[in-house]
Amino acid sequence: MKAVTTSPPPSGVDVVLPCLNEAEALPWVLARIPAGWRALVVDNGSTDGSADVARSLGAHVIHEPRRGFGAACHAGLTAATADIVCFCDCDASLDPSLLVPFVTEVADGRSDLVLGRRRPQGRGAWPAHARAGNLALARMVRRRTGLRLHDLGPLRAARREPLLALGLTDRRSGYPLQMVVRAADAGWRVTEHDVPYRPRTGASKVTGTWRGTWQAVRDMSRVLNETPAPVEAEGAGR
Repeated sequence: MKAVTTSPPPSGVDVVLPCLNEAEALPWVLARIPAGWRALVVDNGSTDGSADVARSLGAHVIHEPRRGFGAACHAGLTAATADIVCFCDCDASLDPSLLVPFVTEVADGRSDLVLGRRRPQGRGAWPAHARAGNLALARMVRRRTGLRLHDLGPLRAARREPLLALGLTDRRSGYPLQMVVRAADAGWRVTEHDVPYRPRTGASKVTGTWRGTWQAVRDMSRVLNETPAPVEAEGAGR
């Protein structure tokens, strides 16, 4: 599906950027944060000066000492103050400027959670083992939630307060999936749009190896086996 911008996006959006040794990629990523939005770089124990680079480029830096993708994402979410919060990887594989139509869709009330479906651009953008793991998880998500998603990618947008109300608990690789599953259980309108996926800058911490990929699949499988939480109210913005 192709996202369509029907009105100017709101200002004052927070973009959470989980970061572990991404000093080389940060200038490219931060240069593409839309004007009027705030970059929240969550440093997850970097040893390459990532925090200093991010700070020098005007980002707000949050330190999360507990390792884990979910730990970094949630630290950013809890530190955010904007009504709408976005998430994007910090390795230059995804362009945060592509979040503009996502935010517009949430702000207009057409969706509660908007996800980017990654479309690899160039050699090495998405290794075969990572795509295989993602495909397996997408199928499991369809069975578990009924959502016909093709990807569980990190580029996404939603409103902050409803996200916090989901009570996300995973602090590892299962965090993005838990967000989708709990949103589906709560009756959210979840949509997916194609986005280009570039070869990342630097070495992957999760999907660069078969072992890392299947550890992530294991984390996410655990999330899928959770008992659905009681739904207090349908939808995130209704």
